[in-house]
Amino acid sequence: MATHENLWLRSERQGTRGPKPSFSREALTEAAIRIADAEGIEAISMRRLALELGAGTMSLYRYVSGKDDVIELMIDTAVDGYIPEGTVMSGDWVTDMRDLAQRSRQTMLRHPWLAPLAANRQQTGPNRFRLMEETLAIFDGLGLSPDRMLTVVGSVIAYVNGFVQSELAYAEAMRRTGLDMRQWMALHTPFIESMLATGRFPRFARMTAEAGRELVGSDARFLYGLDRLLDGLKSDMPPRPPA
Repeated sequence: MATHENLWLRSERQGTRGPKPSFSREALTEAAIRIADAEGIEAISMRRLALELGAGTMSLYRYVSGKDDVIELMIDTAVDGYIPEGTVMSGDWVTDMRDLAQRSRQTMLRHPWLAPLAANRQQTGPNRFRLMEETLAIFDGLGLSPDRMLTVVGSVIAYVNGFVQSELAYAEAMRRTGLDMRQWMALHTPFIESMLATGRFPRFARMTAEAGRELVGSDARFLYGLDRLLDGLKSDMPPRPPA
């Protein structure tokens, strides 16, 4: 039977024999993030990391038990960008959650591997622990129960994750085709026009004719949806208790 041990409860370097270590978990994590940002998460392997660090593959196992540990370290390091240490909150929960959502999106776009991994891996490391504590602190004094706080936070996180993964999927689809936007439109426009000419798709026709006039670009669409979500959550907040 396989045994499981929490990464964060293990000593950073396993074993005391052998030469003095030439790197650390931090260096290993930074190398993994560099590789994943440039080449995708599929490029991460213990052999590839060893090459990046100029170390023997087996020496890496003094710091981590395998690739899963490396990924947990990568996630915990990257999410520090959601609320960097030293961030000063405004004291208004809507403003602070809006800022958190925007920083989270930008962090995920810088690290395209982060959004799907963070959504599927729930191991809590030091940065994720701090992130949750500081996020919950945004709601101090509002009279929310823990369940309602978690639901509000979870709703915003789910919106950000969903929006970003849609953005990344679109970018990946374009990358796979090897086409730029103009070439992609030249390829698909004749078919779209032939379908619209049937008259069976009036709503789609209106969308293609009018979309992009009011909300131009991903940033505008992201903020529009985020603000509508926050407006809805705000309407269900309990009255502020008297000072």
